[in-house]
Amino acid sequence: MKIAVDAMGGDYAPKEIIKGIELARDAYSNVEFQLFGKTDEIKQFLQNDSRIQIIQADEVIEMGDEPVKAVRTKKQSSIVLAATAVKEGEADAFFSAGNTGAILAAGLFIIGRIKGIDRPGLTTTLPVVTGKDAGKFVMIDVGANADTKVLNVYQYALMGKYYAQNVHKVANPKVGLLNNGTEADKGDMNHRKVHDLLAADKDINFIGNVESRELLNGAADVVVTDGFTGNAVLKSIEGTALSMLKLIKSSILSGGTKAKFGALMLKNTFGDIASSMDYSKYGGAVLLGVKAPVVKTHGSSKAPTVKNTIGQIREIIDSHMIADLNTYLTDHADDLKQIKDSIKSGK
Repeated sequence: MKIAVDAMGGDYAPKEIIKGIELARDAYSNVEFQLFGKTDEIKQFLQNDSRIQIIQADEVIEMGDEPVKAVRTKKQSSIVLAATAVKEGEADAFFSAGNTGAILAAGLFIIGRIKGIDRPGLTTTLPVVTGKDAGKFVMIDVGANADTKVLNVYQYALMGKYYAQNVHKVANPKVGLLNNGTEADKGDMNHRKVHDLLAADKDINFIGNVESRELLNGAADVVVTDGFTGNAVLKSIEGTALSMLKLIKSSILSGGTKAKFGALMLKNTFGDIASSMDYSKYGGAVLLGVKAPVVKTHGSSKAPTVKNTIGQIREIIDSHMIADLNTYLTDHADDLKQIKDSIKSGK
């Protein structure tokens, strides 16, 4: 398999991107890479070009660039050229740590939507940190669409189900709707409509509404929500985890000799806690609903996270989940059209 990489995207690009790609190249013998970027800068950090092809990109889409405009005007940028390689069948997936909006725009406008999906959704994998079955779950959408309709959230559930089944290997994933209470009549009118749609779909193992406080306790295998709420919840989880670790460290440093001695005794435990909250080990955020894997990792990602994300992309390609989703949408086209028509008519 071949992965097109935006080597210039991210706070530490191209150095950490290239280091991560080399780690992934050494770990996965069946993966080849196309590095799109400024050739001279890439060669400064590349130690070994085995299974790595460098492709010159004269332009870079910066973090502050307006996404859609940048994708349309910077035709020779590393993001646009990498996405184009996937569109033209020269690569199987597109990876970047760069401008999120530009990555989403490139995935949507260059690679293109899967027929039957109205709006692709951005999904991430988060940890389950309690219980003997502590593991991970999928949340979608976490920021691709700020304004989301009922049909979009219903389609997120379908895509999240296929991701959990094919990539996480969950046989019959539990799907929950993020809401402000677990009762069926909670939330605004749109949430109630989504709830009823999911509850009526026999192909989805819908468990009802879930609250944000229960997410890390394993409330569901797939959590669906609108992009605005999902992004806010994701940042809240990340911020809370970082703040709690800082609070513990501060308390230890100000607690005297006994506190420091106790911390030394619990050093491995603190390490386990930090590791369990680190969702970057699961890879990046995946744009589901486009014709090929488009994966975005955090702008501050360094080499280990890049390597983990390549492992995630490899699993997605191996799983054939996009082909399976395509087949489902084709086979159920009439049923999905009826659902869309019923939403439009308000029934």
